[in-house]
Amino acid sequence: MTEIHDLTAVEQGRLIRTGELDPTEITDHYLARIERAGDDFVAGAFAYLGGDEARDRARSVAAVGPVGDGASPLAGVPTAIKDLNLTKGVPTSFGSPVFADYVPEVSDAVTLSIEEAGLVSLGKTSTPEFGSPCYTEPEGRPPAVTPWDPRRMAGGSSGGAAAAVAAGLVPVAHGSDGGGSIRIPAACCGLVGLKPTRGRISGFPMYGDPVGLATSGSIARTVADAAALLDVLAGRRAGDPSWAPDPAGTFLEATTREPGRLRVACFDTPVIADAQVHPEVQRAFDDACRLLSSLGHVVEDVPVPIPADAVPVFETCWAVLTALSTTPLQPSQRELLRPLTRWLGERGEAVSAPAFGLAVGALRRFAGEALVALAPYDIVLTPTLAQPPLPVGAIRNDDDPAADFEAQKLFTPWTSAWNVTGMPAITLPLHQTPEGLPVGVMLAARPAEEEVLLSVAAQVEAAAPWKDRHPPLW
Repeated sequence: MTEIHDLTAVEQGRLIRTGELDPTEITDHYLARIERAGDDFVAGAFAYLGGDEARDRARSVAAVGPVGDGASPLAGVPTAIKDLNLTKGVPTSFGSPVFADYVPEVSDAVTLSIEEAGLVSLGKTSTPEFGSPCYTEPEGRPPAVTPWDPRRMAGGSSGGAAAAVAAGLVPVAHGSDGGGSIRIPAACCGLVGLKPTRGRISGFPMYGDPVGLATSGSIARTVADAAALLDVLAGRRAGDPSWAPDPAGTFLEATTREPGRLRVACFDTPVIADAQVHPEVQRAFDDACRLLSSLGHVVEDVPVPIPADAVPVFETCWAVLTALSTTPLQPSQRELLRPLTRWLGERGEAVSAPAFGLAVGALRRFAGEALVALAPYDIVLTPTLAQPPLPVGAIRNDDDPAADFEAQKLFTPWTSAWNVTGMPAITLPLHQTPEGLPVGVMLAARPAEEEVLLSVAAQVEAAAPWKDRHPPLW
């Protein structure tokens, strides 16, 4: 018998519009599931739970009654917001004990868009300190783990969001991605993770990434749910310095269109590190190449479009971005930072302003060269991660932050390439190991061509569906 949490977010929204489900009923259902999920798992997934606020919000949304054609298909559907995003009146710690008592007085564009669309946030999902590492093991809290095997990591930095969606604690969730932080946890948790193109989602009011690596996006069980949440999040705000062009229609509509015959570039050589590729990851990639070919697309092997020379330039920019968070802190606050954060921040603080400017320019040239090389192709296919989800603690190394950083690169040697180029990218849960661990493959598209990306991703999902594949903790 189908239960509410077995329905997709789009299906739940449709039943709300027909009056067959009520936002308060759905919210109560998910809050009850959270209560039964186990304290450690929930504490690893959520940095803050706001049950009373969520019920009040659901009642206010329900009071509006059936919504019209112009409203979001997700109106009334529960969700959650990553703990990096400003949410007025809600504790927001950025994954750090430094901000344990911080409550913002304003909301950012992501939170405002979710509220304006009528979604019901159940709380803030867990993230590592300042969203930096590719695992979610914040200081003083349980780690976010994949519900496919709670001994293994959920990935990061949107690990809490992915754990919550994969376990059926929310139907869809917001994440953010500066080097893979949506796609990494989605792959670890057997989900769809969508990083949109640069400028698609507003950075209002902080605009805190001068390099242009980071963006918000969707974590979901299906391509359609990810697209529907992107429709909620997308759009420029009046103060935005730049933005992506408007799509031809809605992103959800794009998932119902046939993509036509596409030219697909594929490569499996790691980009940012000389990583060992797990045999099951290789199998997933090879199977995906065959699947796309069987769907009528032209699949061609291509060289890696970003040279090894780009890696230290990316690392310089990444360290400076960390320093933007650590430099304003007082010495007593710095003592609370994790060793990795301190190490990265100090590395960033040692970069002079001219050196940073040169690094940003060099990174943009590397991006431009990659975009030119890939311009003849509609889609690019790579693995998402080099390994299935690793055991909790396998990467974290507080005694040697430099080794920690190198281990992260070995685990995630492809994802940051599309942050550098600004291309939209999506990970799809196409494969499982014999032990039942999820393995993702990643598709990317030309800048601003999310509609093409979502169309082919939906086609792949229809050919090899995964929606009803549930983890043991479902």
